[in-house]
Amino acid sequence: MTSSFKNVPLLTLISDTRQRTKARIIAAFLLLAATGLSQAAPNFSFSNAPGPYRVGFKVVHQYDHTRVYREETDSVTGNLTKGERARPLQTLVWYPANGSGRAMVYGDYLRFTGSEDNFSRTDEQVRSISDNFIRDTYASESGPEQAKQELSGRMRAHRDATPVDGKFPLVIYSPSISAPAAENADLCEYLASHGYVVIASPSLGKHSRDMTSDLEGAETQAADITFLLAYAHKLPQVNTDEVAVMGYSWGGIANVFAAARDSRVRALVNLDGSVRYYPDLVAASKYVTPFNVRVPMLYLAQRPLSLEEVAERGKPAISFLNQMKYGDLYKLTLYPMEHFAFSATYLRFASDKMYNQYPRAEVNRAFGWSATYVLRFLDAYLKHDATAKTFLTKPLEQNGIPAYAATMEVREAVGAAPGRAALAAELSRRGFAHAHEAYQTMHAQDPAFELKEVELNQWGYLLLRAGEPRKAVEIFKLATVLHPTSANAFDSLADGCQRAGDNAGAVANYQRSLQLDAKNTNAQRRLRELKADKTVSG
Repeated sequence: MTSSFKNVPLLTLISDTRQRTKARIIAAFLLLAATGLSQAAPNFSFSNAPGPYRVGFKVVHQYDHTRVYREETDSVTGNLTKGERARPLQTLVWYPANGSGRAMVYGDYLRFTGSEDNFSRTDEQVRSISDNFIRDTYASESGPEQAKQELSGRMRAHRDATPVDGKFPLVIYSPSISAPAAENADLCEYLASHGYVVIASPSLGKHSRDMTSDLEGAETQAADITFLLAYAHKLPQVNTDEVAVMGYSWGGIANVFAAARDSRVRALVNLDGSVRYYPDLVAASKYVTPFNVRVPMLYLAQRPLSLEEVAERGKPAISFLNQMKYGDLYKLTLYPMEHFAFSATYLRFASDKMYNQYPRAEVNRAFGWSATYVLRFLDAYLKHDATAKTFLTKPLEQNGIPAYAATMEVREAVGAAPGRAALAAELSRRGFAHAHEAYQTMHAQDPAFELKEVELNQWGYLLLRAGEPRKAVEIFKLATVLHPTSANAFDSLADGCQRAGDNAGAVANYQRSLQLDAKNTNAQRRLRELKADKTVSG
């Protein structure tokens, strides 16, 4: 049975048939897909005006040599793996351009699926794999005639066009589960025409082409985002101080994971992202918390699910979006949009019956609204455009969206997030003697903020190594106040006192540590040394 994205569950729109070989090929549309240009098809209409730049496009085949992709023995064939085993990252780059370059058609983007996880394939192998993928995943839903039109539709990008001089903000696009990097090529081109460099790679599983919808999968795709950010530092056009990650569906949980681990990410765009649908994975990560995700987010949501649909999903009824409070949050719910409609690829290949009560033209129009809000959000937070930020808070009608078609919820950040770095900055300003007071203030602001003993201990010793023993003593004191039954906390405080020249304080705290743990050999040894020192009193 051929697959189609209409029959797979929400958030899993790419089937596992991409690698299968079928004998039956729809010859007509494959022939047209490989040939020249034709007029853009009426199935998908993206009417948003392009920006002032021409769009350049290039593909880079590179590996992340810090991670293994292919295991030593192939888990399917049982054969020993030959060739490169590092993680392949087929990297698509859209950029502001001038000058000439080969004009792209939509089929060109889908042809990259034949090489996305293996760069050593022959041209014939690439064509065969991509043809099968197009037929089984997209044309099986749209039918051959619609597929012909879409595959030959003219795009804005020009292959290998000359880049424009200057620095531009970076947008990393994170695709849906197992999807190709170009699944939202129209949106990526649109942003590039308005002065952004956009980079994307396919959604690959940890060790196979198919992504897994679990914690390992989310962290794998988040690591891909980090790799692409590192690669962007090599591009002379990119301003790596201004970085956003835009994710659709599964990519919209991976991007939040990436932001939680990398403070260089300054903004998040979620196209009906899975962070809303997988609260169990967010909780399992431990580190994806409001303290670590402190950046503004634009969340574009499909029309609300009924209570019955929510119940059927069997997921916990909690929302990370509700927990976010240290970054501005904009949630735009578009009623004509179902989940699939946030991908231009799926809009191109969706059959009429996919649209339910909303006509195709209305959904296409809503996709245009979503693209406008993405652009204005990025302008506000990466280009620091005050007019764009005002746009985000205007009534929807003033921005061209009928009131019946959407709702916007805006929640401003409550202020700076409490945390280790924030506490250090406060103590640098007020003095480390105020450590306990400053901590209490932050803890009262958000009771979820706590400092573990091991974290305070490491902080204190880092200060000792930095030649700041008096500051270290204050951090060790805080550890003893917060963890008064810890022998190690008092032992560390005694170390700090000794380094600060307070031998009497060192003796007192080593003795307290021994009261809590009589087997503390470090305290025993240090006390003998200190009591042998004639300068120590008491």
